[in-house]
Amino acid sequence: MLSESEFLKILHSNQSLIHKVCNIYRDTKEDKEDLFQEITYQLWCSYPKFQGKSKITTWMYRIALNTALASFRKKTIKYANVKEFPELATNTNIENTNQEKLFHTIRLLNDSEKAIISLFLEGFNNSEIASVIGISKNNVAVKINRIKDKIKTLIK
Repeated sequence: MLSESEFLKILHSNQSLIHKVCNIYRDTKEDKEDLFQEITYQLWCSYPKFQGKSKITTWMYRIALNTALASFRKKTIKYANVKEFPELATNTNIENTNQEKLFHTIRLLNDSEKAIISLFLEGFNNSEIASVIGISKNNVAVKINRIKDKIKTLIK
């Protein structure tokens, strides 16, 4: 069995993965923090069962996505349907603004599209995405192209 310090080291080195899931599935800072804590808790509970048959990041994504989706079933979170992005403070850097626009647009996708595109953005290849999501590698490629087109349309 792996130790608590090993778990914390893995969590620390892969926390950006969890933050991406939180940014995609939640829109307020408080909701993102709550989801991050819930994912961390679920990872800790599941950690003794991790057998190393897949990459640690694949396992973490699966737990993170399942936790994000399960939390929607527990309570309904209402999102405003915003047609335009509000004016941002002038000291906000352009990269963060574009990233927030992307996350906002991704939040408009359905749950399976969010899961696929978050894995794609994290750099998972089609085979790895297929393994996490449970669909064929070819289906992943088709869905990624459709999701990209949908995001382009939504951003315009």
